[in-house]
Amino acid sequence: MYLIPILSIAVQAGLIVHVIKTGRNMLWIWAIALLPLVGPVAYIGVEILPDLMGGRTARRAKSGVHRIIDPDRELRRASAEVEISGNVDARRRLAEELFERGQYDAAIDVYQGGLKGVFEHDPTLLLGLARNYFAKQDFAGARATLERMTSHNPEFKSSDAKLLYARTLEAQDALDEAELAYSALAPGFPGAEARLRYGLLLKRRGKLAEAHRVFQDLLDGARLGPPHYRKAQAEWLERARRELS
Repeated sequence: MYLIPILSIAVQAGLIVHVIKTGRNMLWIWAIALLPLVGPVAYIGVEILPDLMGGRTARRAKSGVHRIIDPDRELRRASAEVEISGNVDARRRLAEELFERGQYDAAIDVYQGGLKGVFEHDPTLLLGLARNYFAKQDFAGARATLERMTSHNPEFKSSDAKLLYARTLEAQDALDEAELAYSALAPGFPGAEARLRYGLLLKRRGKLAEAHRVFQDLLDGARLGPPHYRKAQAEWLERARRELS
């Protein structure tokens, strides 16, 4: 019986040494020391096993735990990359981190800082910029940015960009244009969101029979699709069911 606490302390001590020698985040020391069972197991699963085994799932688990333990880690890394290299990919990663945190103005500044020289009209940067304008409810800014993106990149094809444009038109109460945009986008959109939003706009405009048909077609198509599609689109499918109930 006495061996169990001794072994536990030995394991904790060994893992703490491993943290220090390998330069891991020092917060692990507190987790290992203060959580005698959970801390060591988490450290082994997140820091040691992925190095031994590799693989996408292990890396994803490691990234998820890092976000819990040190939520600003990726933001600091992305900020440092922008400071060091200033390249477009680094700016995009930093802006996406800021967007996820709801720091839209900061993300807008980062995107605009990258729209220079040969990247002045880069479609990926402009789409990210438009997403942030939309998120902060600057719909005029979102529309102007999307139209700039399209005019300078006619070959750039993005279903997400087209959906954002339709939503922007709707948010501006440009309902005729929004309906045309949704009707063109919905049939080929890779997912249920565009058709659900199209049906909701038709309902908003009093076109109840057309809206009902869109919702019903969406659900009928989903029943014929594979299970993983229904699982991935569950939010939109459930909203369509509620509209028909």
